[in-house]
Amino acid sequence: MRAGWGQLQQGEHVSGGDSAAREARNARAIAEEMRRQAHVYEQMAFNFEAAAASEHRLELTLSPLQSQGFHVLADRRWPGSSRAQVDFAVVGPSGVFIVDAKTWKDVRVEKHGSEHRVFQGDDDVTDRFAGLADLGMTTEQLLAEIGLAPTEVHTLAVFTNRRDIRAGVMGVELMSEGAVVERILSRGRRLSQVEVERVLMSVMTHFPPYAAGSTPASVVITAPPAPARDEPVELLTVAEINAAAFEGLSREPIESWMAFLHPEQAKVVRRTFNGPCRIRGAAGTGKTVVGLHRAAHIARTRPGKVLVTTYVRTLPDVLSALFERLAPEVADRVEFESVHALARKILSSRGVRYNLQGHRAKELWSKTWRTHGAQVAAIDPDERYWREEIASVIKGRGLSSLAEYENCARVGRQRALGVAQRAAVWKLYEAYAAELRREGVWDFEDLILAAEASLRHTPLDEYSAVVIDEAQDLSCAMIRMLHLLVGDGPDAFNLIGDGQQSIYPGGYTLAELGISIAGRGVVMDRNYRNTLEIAQFASSIVRDNSFVDIESGTRGTADAAEFLRRGAKPKVVRFSSKQRHDVSVVEHIRGLLEDPTVSPGDIGVLAMYRHQVNDLLRTLTSAGIAAIDLEKYDGRPTKAVKVGTIKRAKGLEFKHVVVARTPLALIDGMPAGRVPDSERERLELELRELYVAMTRARDGLWVGVLAA
Repeated sequence: MRAGWGQLQQGEHVSGGDSAAREARNARAIAEEMRRQAHVYEQMAFNFEAAAASEHRLELTLSPLQSQGFHVLADRRWPGSSRAQVDFAVVGPSGVFIVDAKTWKDVRVEKHGSEHRVFQGDDDVTDRFAGLADLGMTTEQLLAEIGLAPTEVHTLAVFTNRRDIRAGVMGVELMSEGAVVERILSRGRRLSQVEVERVLMSVMTHFPPYAAGSTPASVVITAPPAPARDEPVELLTVAEINAAAFEGLSREPIESWMAFLHPEQAKVVRRTFNGPCRIRGAAGTGKTVVGLHRAAHIARTRPGKVLVTTYVRTLPDVLSALFERLAPEVADRVEFESVHALARKILSSRGVRYNLQGHRAKELWSKTWRTHGAQVAAIDPDERYWREEIASVIKGRGLSSLAEYENCARVGRQRALGVAQRAAVWKLYEAYAAELRREGVWDFEDLILAAEASLRHTPLDEYSAVVIDEAQDLSCAMIRMLHLLVGDGPDAFNLIGDGQQSIYPGGYTLAELGISIAGRGVVMDRNYRNTLEIAQFASSIVRDNSFVDIESGTRGTADAAEFLRRGAKPKVVRFSSKQRHDVSVVEHIRGLLEDPTVSPGDIGVLAMYRHQVNDLLRTLTSAGIAAIDLEKYDGRPTKAVKVGTIKRAKGLEFKHVVVARTPLALIDGMPAGRVPDSERERLELELRELYVAMTRARDGLWVGVLAA
């Protein structure tokens, strides 16, 4: 019989009710999945309701800032994303603040070593701030295009249900709702109204309004109740907000370079290097500024402390004072020490006893020269040259044998020495070292070598990065000591300097130290400080003066720079006596002060020698002109003319510079005819020193020359 419609095929067997049971199972599975999804959406709804209430309350908290010149932008789109949302972008005189509202429950912060970790219950949720940290970095990068310094961008995670949270995680600042307004106002007035408007336009471009998806018409949403707080949060009253605004915004305005950089400078500040790096450029190209900003950027984005160091003893205090205004939020994580002060600190902290007596060491050197100097004096009678040879070449490198000295390239020294001559120098060195040992006295080179040896034996893990300003002035041993602190890690070892400004004898190359910066060198070629006229005049002083580059080891001249400003030509005045010269210095300064835009603190009076500085301080004081010794200047604003040696002025700048009591020989340049190598080297160093003095000037340069 032929099978009809609905009849079973051969081999098939169906029990009654099978299809209904199958449909029932499917329906139950769907119901279970819908219940699961309903629970998920219920939780999402709760979270969004809590977030909405939290953001609404935080918006009310932030709104008083608008009366202080701030713009509070709510619900903005995350740059580069169509779905991610930025709760608030606040732009105002204190900078840019990306603010994210949080209502996490059971949150606590623990310190693990130098880092903070965030826990929710037993779970470590620190990594949940990675996205917010990335947003901060993205914002820095976007605003760097208009020159806003990275230090002016801040990322805040504000907990609206807590009052005891204050920590830093991945560059994100965690705080309670009650602290956020005061935190924003505490930075003071860093941007002018014009700059605020410029930054605001860029922020509005990169952070457009967030366009939420449409809501189904059949769904009615009511305003949710405010989420329960873990703790009562005390907010600032209107009076307290006004007081905080007055305290912060009435502070003295910061220097323009603290908030705005050239976009190329901002890129260097934020650039990541996978090993040691070098930033170089002629005077006035902003190397020290970039170094300070870079120190702040590293401190904000990496754990551990950052060390900023240099050779000049007084410069760290000045840089530290500037940094406190530049980046107060990380000032406690950036240390400023001269290289010798750092060596003392290392040895003292490890219980190493030392007897550093610089003056006595000089006396012992003089004694050694009298008793053992005849052989090298026959080569060249210049005692100071041989003292520098021992300090810079032998002890500056930590050479331990005559063989090492014989094979040393003696970078930066012009007088060639044969094998027999080096043997004579080595004998002189050994005699000097014996005198030091006999009295148990250390010189400054011994201090550095001992600190280096201590670090080599027992490494120090206190610092995550080192920034070395005026790196060309340091010795081999100093660079080795500093490199031992951080090694070759990313962004860890930062060399900043200009070979044309090297004013100390000797030198080094990175190759002899085993440090490579291949592919990690940056040249800055735009002059932000000097007028074209000042820079050209200063460069003419060292036009024929070459120097050995620490990277290539070859002799070169200063990099050409692009100049942004024009001004008056420098004035050079010659005098036949010190008395006439000093009277003219006083008259010139009084003339400068007749300009209402010039204050005494804008003027620097520089001389080559300490006794000249003392004379000039007395002269100005007697004339009723307030003056401060650069030895005592700490970087804070002052209403006194700054007077000091050229060496003490390294790293500084002044609106007007007076270079006082300049030897005629330096203005006339290198003498004609045959000049002994030691004398030529000395004159080149002094010419570079004069170049340093002249390039400290922004607007005006006056050079007093003594013919006698």
